Amino acid sequence: MIDKINIRVYGCAVKDKKVLTLFEEYAGEPLMKFPGGGLEYGEGTLECLHREFDEELNVKVEIMEHFYTQEDFLVSRFRENEQLLTIYYIVNIVDEKEFLILDPCIEKTEWIDIDRPDNPFPLPIDKIVFDKLKEKFL
Repeated sequence: MIDKINIRVYGCAVKDKKVLTLFEEYAGEPLMKFPGGGLEYGEGTLECLHREFDEELNVKVEIMEHFYTQEDFLVSRFRENEQLLTIYYIVNIVDEKEFLILDPCIEKTEWIDIDRPDNPFPLPIDKIVFDKLKEKFL
């Protein structure tokens, strides 16, 4: 039975037809994802995104535009009682010289080519977003 909702906010930092991705382990599973995370009580989506980039990667971002909001019902693959709602923005990293992985869960970051033939994202909404990035930037 679904009795919780988890709102997730992510940023797609794009430069030179590449998008920034994070590699981390979550619930014992390797995961490639966009930077961002969970909305906290009393926080707006833009505040969340600024906080997440600051906490995870030590950088400030400029939020350029809303990019995609999940449209379908989705149950968390990690918690069967939890519904997910994900929101994505296009962002620019203000000063990449400040870039530093602060979150110990993040194993590495990588700028992946948007024009690659496959879709490397394991999470279903990230897959949709990656395909939409191809449409927008290629």
